[in-house]
Amino acid sequence: MDGAALAARIRADLRDEVVELGEIGLATILVGEDPASQIYIRLKHEAAEAAGIRAVDRRLPEQTSQEELEALVEELNDDDSIDGILVQTPLPSHIEEASVMRAIDPVKDVDGLHPFNAGQLYFGSTTLAPATPLGIMRLLAEYRVPVAGAHAVVVGRSLIVGRPMALLLLHENATVTICHSRTRDLAAETLAADILVVAVGQAAVIAPNMVKAGSTVVDVGMNRTEAGLVGDVDPGAGDRAAYLTPVPGGVGPMTIAMLLSNAVRAARFRRRLLAFPGHSV
Repeated sequence: MDGAALAARIRADLRDEVVELGEIGLATILVGEDPASQIYIRLKHEAAEAAGIRAVDRRLPEQTSQEELEALVEELNDDDSIDGILVQTPLPSHIEEASVMRAIDPVKDVDGLHPFNAGQLYFGSTTLAPATPLGIMRLLAEYRVPVAGAHAVVVGRSLIVGRPMALLLLHENATVTICHSRTRDLAAETLAADILVVAVGQAAVIAPNMVKAGSTVVDVGMNRTEAGLVGDVDPGAGDRAAYLTPVPGGVGPMTIAMLLSNAVRAARFRRRLLAFPGHSV
């Protein structure tokens, strides 16, 4: 499944929407000097600017306190020129991520991690949801992968991928199993999957013999190894699966495209072109 090609089309469509809406501001916050996070922020800014979205880069030192970070979030909440706010994770260990996510105005929460937006997803009334699961659902739709009635297995239970992915699949009437580090027989679960989504951050955790013949496999992993960038799924699984997302070029570009889509959606909420339930904007 070619995520790069689909992401390029989505971003082209978004450019037209940005022209229609006028200036859209997307603010990112990076705390510390994590090299991977710096790369992700750079890619997000480049993609935003290419789509005509004004990117605002706010960087704080590693030793920034919880109070200082949340004060910056509040400043951006109050800035009417900012439509979306993204706090790059992981944050330094002394900062409580959940508290920071709660501090973001839900209507500007382009990562979809505020409890309000997470609750809307839980109830099946999505406002803003995490970009990676949204991108995966778009890929499945693009390749006409049947979801309703399918047995979907999600390996990983993170707040930003595993759990929202399971809910989005469930809302499309898949039968969903979530696997994690305590799953007793992972291979037994993955071999039963019509749709397998793997997001654990461990190279080749899924071997080819753990994949059902004819299934659809979505590899979310991005692992830097001596051999280069690899996913969570052994590439040999492509010999058994009907579809397999490449790494790189699969889920990564879709994540960035859907993040920009969330920024445009947030702008529509803030301009009252879409109704944001129970929230005055």
